[in-house]
Amino acid sequence: MDIVHHLHGYLATYGYVAILAIVGMESAGIPMPGETVLVAAAILAGEGKLHLYGVIGAAAAGAILGDNCGYWVGREFGFPIAYRYGRYVRLDERRLKLGQYLFMKHGGKIVFFGRFIAILRAFAAFLAGVNRFNWERFFLFNAAGGIVWATIFGSGGYLLGRAFEAYARPVGVAALIGAVIAFFVGARFVRYHEQALEEEAERALPGPLVQPRR
Repeated sequence: MDIVHHLHGYLATYGYVAILAIVGMESAGIPMPGETVLVAAAILAGEGKLHLYGVIGAAAAGAILGDNCGYWVGREFGFPIAYRYGRYVRLDERRLKLGQYLFMKHGGKIVFFGRFIAILRAFAAFLAGVNRFNWERFFLFNAAGGIVWATIFGSGGYLLGRAFEAYARPVGVAALIGAVIAFFVGARFVRYHEQALEEEAERALPGPLVQPRR
């Protein structure tokens, strides 16, 4: 089944509640296509089927609420859960150590910019809790990241939807191909730097993982 058409039908039925729920679940650490749902909903807004401000607001609210749930779980129960079961969601020991290293050096920045990186979008809040990052600072950077992320991707999807409505189909196909190429180039760039950061974290924190202090 075409995932885009499937999402469009789902969003047309459940609207902003679906956006809030799916983005919230992804932000809390449950594997869900939050960013895809945001862009699909914004495209519908560009076609006049949803309101852009509603899409951005629902996505931002879902990101903030979900991240705070993930933070709480991480703070209260996180390290044993992550250490024992993290490998099942691609959160292995190297990535857990990377999380510790990042929060030691750049806690606020990783909460904010993690919203824009696929693997960190799902686990940054959980890792912030696991690593005992200050909640007030977490909330500030998290809310800012969620609002900026929802605005950028929501506006981008909205303009894309408008473009599909305004231009001939070949132009839309060319734009889609360009977007796919940009995605894969960006993913390769992020993966390269993720590996470099994992190696840097291993040098800074050699040996087995240690649970952060309260």
